[in-house]
Amino acid sequence: MSRPPFPSASPVPTAPVAPARASALGRPPARDPAERRTLVVGKGISVQGSVQDAERLVVEGTVIAEMLHATEVSIAFGGVFKGDMLVQEAEVAGLMEGGTLTAETSLVIRSTGKVIGTARCRRLQVEDGGQISGKIEMITETSPSDLPSRPAADSAG
Repeated sequence: MSRPPFPSASPVPTAPVAPARASALGRPPARDPAERRTLVVGKGISVQGSVQDAERLVVEGTVIAEMLHATEVSIAFGGVFKGDMLVQEAEVAGLMEGGTLTAETSLVIRSTGKVIGTARCRRLQVEDGGQISGKIEMITETSPSDLPSRPAADSAG
């Protein structure tokens, strides 16, 4: 890949940091990406089964999973993911095959990336050379019940 799959951790601050406002409101503060639970499946490694409690998944080898829930997924060049995934952000430079990839925030398909199956996302970026073979569904804020109804056709005609 031309860049690391996710931004690197920033240096540790030397001065104490004030608690996040979100924690004062009863919600946990957002976690720094460097503190997220990360699973890296390296080149030449194959994993089959269930992946649980990983917030970040970096696939450089092969992962076959029935359903993956994570915050961030990066499939590196040469990496393969087979199955369904529900994530916030996905970056595909390798192969995502057979299943549904749902990226609730964004999906980036790099120039070497290929998605075979269904891709669902709110924002989509496909670099020149990136491929999607299958179905694309864009996630929108409007649900079918929010659409204006059509007047009923007059059957008395």
